[in-house]
Amino acid sequence: MNVTEAVTTRRSIRQFLPDPVDRAVLERVLDKAQRSPSGGNLQPWNVHVVGGDTLARLCDDLATMLPQGRAAHNGDYIIYPEALAGRYVASRHEVGESMYAALKVAREDKAGRLAQFGRNYRAFGAPLLMLVHMPRYMGLPQWADVGMWLQSLMLLLREEGLDSCAQEAWAVYQQQIRAHVAIPDDHILFCGLSVGYRDPDAPVNSFPVSRVPLEQVVTFIDT
Repeated sequence: MNVTEAVTTRRSIRQFLPDPVDRAVLERVLDKAQRSPSGGNLQPWNVHVVGGDTLARLCDDLATMLPQGRAAHNGDYIIYPEALAGRYVASRHEVGESMYAALKVAREDKAGRLAQFGRNYRAFGAPLLMLVHMPRYMGLPQWADVGMWLQSLMLLLREEGLDSCAQEAWAVYQQQIRAHVAIPDDHILFCGLSVGYRDPDAPVNSFPVSRVPLEQVVTFIDT
């Protein structure tokens, strides 16, 4: 698989098969991802790879938190800016509505939408969950470094025939997660990354996800 194929076939998978992931393949992917760029070669990314009984207990624990709504949230950062507007909020709304349409969950079906949202905390059925974190003192440039590492990781997973879903949703329950996974107290939990094999027959894995036209994001000067 070349880079273009990896980029164009990667998508956020929201229904995984239960098939296990070979530990040797995972280690190979993570080792290659270490070549990702970072300012000053800091390599600020850290990750706990969770599966088996630990992942099951974590998911069961978070399931008890969902009925409490935002009252149970304790994230270290705000995921979406309050001032989100224009094409940014339009893109977020569009992808959400496209997903629920693929699942045939109507806007007025609040219970159905909540149930689908809750599947975030089941890692969408994936056998593995990566919990990505970094030292709290790291700044915005290092957050960008972690993003580049994540993209490298997700594309390398595709090269191996694997799939993933990067989920900042996990970060809102960072305290509960620390009860199951020994993330250092002086680290910020950035996101989860569900990893496994996509269910090719699941409608939630095939609905169209648009991208804004190039002219809206690129400005050429003297080229």
